[in-house]
Amino acid sequence: MVQIKFTDIGEGMNEGEIIHYFVDVGDEVEVDQPLVELQTDKMVAEIPAPSAGKIKSIYYATGDIVTVGTVIMEIDTGKDAVITTKAEQQVLVDEGAASALDSQNSFRNPYNRILAAPYTRKIARELGIDIEQIKGSGPAGRVLEEDVYRFSNQSNACNDNQGESHTGIREDAEGTTIPFKGIRKQIATKVSHSLLTIPHVTHFDEVDVTNLNELRKTLKLSGDSISLAAFLVKATVICLKEHQLFNARLDEENEVIRLLTDYHMGIATNTEAGLLVPVIYDVDQKSIRTINKQMKELTIKAREGKLTAGDMKHGTFTVNNVGPLGGTGATPIINHPQTSIMTFYKTKRMPIVLDDDEIAIRSIMNISVSFDHRVIDGAQSIAFTNRFIELVENPNKLLLELI
Repeated sequence: MVQIKFTDIGEGMNEGEIIHYFVDVGDEVEVDQPLVELQTDKMVAEIPAPSAGKIKSIYYATGDIVTVGTVIMEIDTGKDAVITTKAEQQVLVDEGAASALDSQNSFRNPYNRILAAPYTRKIARELGIDIEQIKGSGPAGRVLEEDVYRFSNQSNACNDNQGESHTGIREDAEGTTIPFKGIRKQIATKVSHSLLTIPHVTHFDEVDVTNLNELRKTLKLSGDSISLAAFLVKATVICLKEHQLFNARLDEENEVIRLLTDYHMGIATNTEAGLLVPVIYDVDQKSIRTINKQMKELTIKAREGKLTAGDMKHGTFTVNNVGPLGGTGATPIINHPQTSIMTFYKTKRMPIVLDDDEIAIRSIMNISVSFDHRVIDGAQSIAFTNRFIELVENPNKLLLELI
């Protein structure tokens, strides 16, 4: 007998919602055949069969919340012993195995089921679509997100059904409803915990990015197209190394503040599913060009629902770039247990009085730092942002710090 458990699949992910079963009691399954999908606060995860056999028991219903370590189902392998080895309990936490179905080599579907990533299946369920009815356009007939939306649009055109959209919005007797579950519910839980735990203070300032933009233009002429955000992230990590309380953890149980030696930068990313925070690891050891490349890659993965647990663990500090959305100020919530979060806002062209009393049009960007007042004081946040402003307004100093 094999017990199928919900195993820990990432930092802080201690529960998940069962959103879909691929099997029923009595079904015969093969090794690695997907059994169940769970929605955690970060992603949709599949649990595959560790052994071949027959589904003997399923203990929870779709929609139930299960915690780490919970036995979800059992497979009768024809053996008396209960097998619970770590390898057999390992959860498929990313799209790796699913993506392997997209091999360039020829592929035969061993389970006679439609090939689709968990996030694609989730979209289909929210639209009320039987994904088995969709002809996939991907490799080996894999159903892609665009296939689901295309099928939905065609169905709507035929049936004139306007009651549901890919966001899960529905109409009922009391009006419009939006499901409050999955990532949205988990975000609510985390931000509520952060606000109830951390005394937040937000410090605002502004920085002149004119010179940095000129440097970016020069680099672009030589073939290097680097985003402003990549430079800002690099300037931030330099400040973190000089002001270590911003890259720390408060250990209340042992009554110590732990200054971290790793610099893993969380990149707050807006997606249709909600706010996700993938991580650039060891950002202090990476070039601006590498940071720029990894930021783009993680943003794309986040918006396509393809982030893995490995993309989102162990962040030590978070940056939030809302400038492209048009924001000019806010009071962001710290990603607990981190001690602070820095936000970059919209850049505006405006007249500025220079040191020689001349007036010039400059590119000015608002910034903010929200910090844990148990660990950091206002004077320290000012010192942190002053150093950041110095580096950004004088790109040569920023580059010298990298030599």
